[in-house]
Amino acid sequence: MNTKTIADYANVHVNTVRLYEQWGYISPVPRAANGYRQYTAVHQQQMMIARLAFRQELIQNNLRKRATKIVQLSGREQFQEALNEATSYFNHLKAEHQFVLEAIHEVEQLLCETPSAPVPLQTHKQMAQRLQLTEETLRNWERNGLYKIERNRQNRRQYYERDYQKLLMIRTLRSAHFSIAAILHLFEQLDNFTPGVDIKNLLNKPKFTQYFLHVTDQLELNLRKAMTDVAEIKQRLSSLIVSAHA
Repeated sequence: MNTKTIADYANVHVNTVRLYEQWGYISPVPRAANGYRQYTAVHQQQMMIARLAFRQELIQNNLRKRATKIVQLSGREQFQEALNEATSYFNHLKAEHQFVLEAIHEVEQLLCETPSAPVPLQTHKQMAQRLQLTEETLRNWERNGLYKIERNRQNRRQYYERDYQKLLMIRTLRSAHFSIAAILHLFEQLDNFTPGVDIKNLLNKPKFTQYFLHVTDQLELNLRKAMTDVAEIKQRLSSLIVSAHA
C-alpha cells in the first residue's frame, strides 16, 4: 500500500505519515524498486495506535510522555512491552477518572449539605497516599498558599476531612491543566478568601461552583474518551502480538 492509502486510512496528511516514520512511531518502511514506500498491515496498525494515543490532549502528570512511550515501543515492534505500558496507562487513567468522580460527588454532597462519612485525623503522609500524590506536592501547594493546614503541639500537620475535600478540588484543577498560579488567582477572586477558608464557603460562591463543575465535567469526559482510546490501542497491540507469533 502507498503513502496516500495509509494516510487516508489514518485520516492524516501524507506528510504526517512520513513524520511518524522519521520519529519512530511506525517501523522503517521498505521501498520498491521505483523508490516508492511500501506499507504493510503492521504499519496501518501502528499509525492507528499513534493516532489514538495522541487524540486526547491529557498532558498533566506526564500522561503525554506515557502515551509517547507506548507509540515508540509499537514503532520498534516491541508489541508486548507496548501492551504492558498501555495496560499500566489505562489503569492510571482509570484512577484519575475515579478521583474526578469523587470530586464531583464531594461537591454535590456539600451543596446538598449532606455530610460525608467521618474520617479520623490523618497525617501528611497518609493524606498524600490517599490522594496518590507525593508529600512534596502537598508541601508545594501549601507553600504557594493554595491551602493552610493545622498543626499539632509537635508542629506536625494534621488533616481533617474538610482539608481532603479542598485538596481533592485542587488536585482536579491541576489535572485539568490549571497552573498553581491560576488556581490561586481563581481562589483570590472570591470574596474574603483566605488560604484556610472552609470548602463550604468556597462552594457558596456560585461563580466558583459553576466553574468547577464545568471543569470537572469536561475533564471526566476527556478521561472517558482517553480510556476508550487506550482500550482500542490494547486490542490492536494484542492483534499484532498474535500475528507476530502466527
